Amino acid sequence: MRGLRRDGELDVMPPSESPAPPGPYRWDLLGPDRLGTLLDEVPEPNLWFLDALTDCAGKVVARSGDADLRFVGRSADSVFDVLGGAFDGTSWQGRLERLPLSCARDRADLSARELRRLREDLAAAGLEPRALARRGRPLALVDLVWMGRTFTTLHTVIRDWVEEVREPWPVVRLKLRYVGITSRKPTSPNTYRWHQHLPWTCDLPAAGVTSVSLDASVWHLLGNVQHKTAASFPPARWYLDEDRREREPDGEQRSSLAPQHGADHRAALAEARALVAAGRSGTVRGALVRTMVAEPAFRERWLRSLARELRGLPPALPRTRG
Repeated sequence: MRGLRRDGELDVMPPSESPAPPGPYRWDLLGPDRLGTLLDEVPEPNLWFLDALTDCAGKVVARSGDADLRFVGRSADSVFDVLGGAFDGTSWQGRLERLPLSCARDRADLSARELRRLREDLAAAGLEPRALARRGRPLALVDLVWMGRTFTTLHTVIRDWVEEVREPWPVVRLKLRYVGITSRKPTSPNTYRWHQHLPWTCDLPAAGVTSVSLDASVWHLLGNVQHKTAASFPPARWYLDEDRREREPDGEQRSSLAPQHGADHRAALAEARALVAAGRSGTVRGALVRTMVAEPAFRERWLRSLARELRGLPPALPRTRG
């Protein structure tokens, strides 16, 4: 597979779903608790937004079209945490991953070096063109959306990459989806809808680009106010540690990608852990099912099957003729 060398020339890209390049550390809250005493003195978080978040999470899944989900950046981490807890022990366990980079910069503003790193991250997430063309289920990118700039950059990079390596776009376009979480506004014919103003969305089937509206106060919390468990990771930081180690032999000791232990980070970690625990609860799983039942996609077998799992019911028996 060809890609960009650091000097801008074509070179071989790493294989699909290869190990991701370095990124900010985030605790694995679905595995055994290894936090020790880190959160012992952190107050219990107030999950006042849990109901709205759960409703949003259920709609994200229902509108994904049975896709594997990749959560872009950090804005939708709380949706990821709730679903991670809810899907623990189900057939959907492992179908959620994070793509922990920020890329609101236009494609034309990315250097050859930055483009290479972005492609490496996309490949590790299963978004390398050859992998997309040959995967069974679709793959959906999920993010909070205002104007759709991040999705525009990612789609442009993927689309150009597909053309470059001559994979069949008519096949790839059926495997790629975008789910934008928007701030809820009054419904009217004049309501701004991000995907209606971006020409690239016409590259995809109608089901390939969809939105989930979220209460405006909760959207603002997730996108602008909420402390996160990991540092932001824009292009300016993608090579920061590598460059530092080249300049300073002990640079790795001051890695910007290491776990963060400040008060805000610990509060964010306590909140994330509480959201995972809430997702595992029967209350949240039941709320997810109620949201899914109200969605048009509930007529499809995959979503009904997932709802049965969340209810703790055995798989439905296949219908027999006779």
